Amino acid sequence: MSYVELHIQTGALIANRLLDVADTIDLALAESLWLSHAGRESRRTQLSTASANELAFEEPPTLLALPPRYLDIDGHAMQAEMTARIYDFGAIAIVLRVDASGLSWDAFAARCNALHRETGPSSDSPIWHEALRSVLDVIAPALQHPSAQHLEEDYLFAVVHRFEQPMTGAQIRSQANLAALLSGETRPLSPQETAELTEQAFSYFVDDLVVLTWDRAFIFEPRNDSDVIDIIEVANAQLLEMRYYDELLDDELATMYDLVEGARGGLSLVASRRAARLARRLYGLVAEVTELTEKVENSLQVTEDVYLARIYGAALDLFRVPKLSAAVDRKLAIIRDTYGALYEEASSRRAELLELAIVLLIVFEIVLALAKW
Repeated sequence: MSYVELHIQTGALIANRLLDVADTIDLALAESLWLSHAGRESRRTQLSTASANELAFEEPPTLLALPPRYLDIDGHAMQAEMTARIYDFGAIAIVLRVDASGLSWDAFAARCNALHRETGPSSDSPIWHEALRSVLDVIAPALQHPSAQHLEEDYLFAVVHRFEQPMTGAQIRSQANLAALLSGETRPLSPQETAELTEQAFSYFVDDLVVLTWDRAFIFEPRNDSDVIDIIEVANAQLLEMRYYDELLDDELATMYDLVEGARGGLSLVASRRAARLARRLYGLVAEVTELTEKVENSLQVTEDVYLARIYGAALDLFRVPKLSAAVDRKLAIIRDTYGALYEEASSRRAELLELAIVLLIVFEIVLALAKW
């Protein structure tokens, strides 16, 4: 396929690093701490085009402004704007924005790849963790059950607001090498791979376009709306949290069977108490994880905005969030069943002990009667 050389009048590259930092975050307290310590205001995120009855955050995340940073991108020192978005379900998204105006399409793709090399998961740049530390040092009291280790997810947005010539979404798909931009490859891709990479494409108006992949998205939005970026970030945050709970339950299941065997061994009275204690622990774990996963799954309420709902659903499917959520539910069901079996076993052992005590009392009374006789 032959492509036309396009020139970008205004555009930007946006790199996201999402990190799991706690079970939950008190957003009101975080805002208060940020204002008092950092001396900068924060604001709650609101979708710019969708109304509250169409699509809205259940608990709008808090957006913090961070000091700008300078990056060396392909030998060019470039200023990057930085923000942090805090979600109440324990995730923080550090966002880095670099200007990409006045570039040809090939230069735009090259800068996108250079930014990925500088900030992606394989880079050794400390920029993300320095930014995260600057946030956590201030809002630490707002974190409930902070994570010892932080799971991470990365995403890269290539955003164009205006080309030098008027363009429609259909023209961009036919004239721009979207597959090269979204894959990061410099060699020509096969027609099959090109078709798969650009399969998740969406347009609402004639002059806009969104193309999603696993770790990158191209967005052509002449009205400067950020709703698509926001909902893709939420989907990525849900992926991050479901990964966390999936790994947490894997660890619990790996140790649960040994604990169950230990609870069953020994004298009946001791084993009954062990089983009851383990059952209470498992019940607490199930209740806690169920509550937190429901908070994650309900973080964005989609009702009437069909276009954004389609993009949001496609992003969730692309990131395998429903599959991870189903895996978490299956593991919770196993733990629930184990809890039920332990509870029944503890009750059965207590009943056996009660019966034994009654028998012993009867024998004791018979012995006393015979002794008196």
